[in-house]
Parts: sequence; structure tokens; C-alpha cells
Amino acid sequence: MLQTNNYSLVLLVQLALLTYDLFVNSFGELLRAAAVVQLVLFIIQDIAILFNVIIILLMMFNTYVFQVGLVSLLLERFRALLMLSALYLTLSICLHCWLMNLRWMESNRFIWTDGLQVLFVFQRLAAVLYYYLYKRTTEYLGDPRLYEDSAWLRDAFARARQ
Repeated sequence: MLQTNNYSLVLLVQLALLTYDLFVNSFGELLRAAAVVQLVLFIIQDIAILFNVIIILLMMFNTYVFQVGLVSLLLERFRALLMLSALYLTLSICLHCWLMNLRWMESNRFIWTDGLQVLFVFQRLAAVLYYYLYKRTTEYLGDPRLYEDSAWLRDAFARARQ
């Protein structure tokens, strides 16, 4: 069971990873003159997104709802976040690869193709939705009712068995 002290630590790690992601999305373009630094920041950003997804999944697996077998209830509630996380990670990796391919040799030149602009806009829109859904999910997973037996859980279990 997720204790209060553990939840605070997990929440702090999640928010630190989200803050780093926001920082790289906001200021990563300012470092285009140093291609190696930008590459390292992008790699760490992609790893941070992946770690955030792993942490959310571990938090879901730790709930009483999951332990009694109501995985479908959790997946139904968090489907949007899981799908958007996969989309956001994919868009981020594609954007980072495209940026590094275009700018590796000519990092001081300002290169923006039409396709790159479209990918950039979609990646940033997905980022805003990802931040919102992720924060909402972490707050919801902090609800103590998910970690103990309750009447609503028994009703959900009875409906699932029928």
C-alpha cells in the first residue's frame, strides 16, 4: 500500500520530471548553438517521459482496485493519459530526431521546414494535454479510497462479475 510518506516522495519525483520536461520544451530551442548539449537534453527529456509513464503504471498496480482484479476499471479511467503519453513520447522522439538531423552540422542556421513546424505545434499541444492529464491522474491516484476496500469498489466488482 502507498503510504503518505512514499506518496509525497513519488509525487515530488513526478513533478520534478514534469518540470524538467516543461523546461526543455520552453528553453531547448535557445541551446541550438550547442548541438551536443541539446541532444543530451532531448535524450534526458525522452527518458523522463518514459519514467513518468512507468511511475504512473506502478502507482496503478499498487492500488487495491488493481489487486482485486478490476484492471478494466483503472484502464477505463486512465485510458486518455496512457494513450496521450504514448503519443506525446512518440511526437517528442520524432521532433527531437528531426531537429537534430537538420541542425547537427549547421547549428547556428535557423532551419524550419513546413513539416517540422507542424510536428512542433502538435508536440507542444500534446505536451499541454499531457501535463494536465498527468497532474490530474497523480492527484486522483493519491485518493486513499483506491487503496482500501469500500462500498463503491464492491459495487464495481459485483457489476464486473455479472
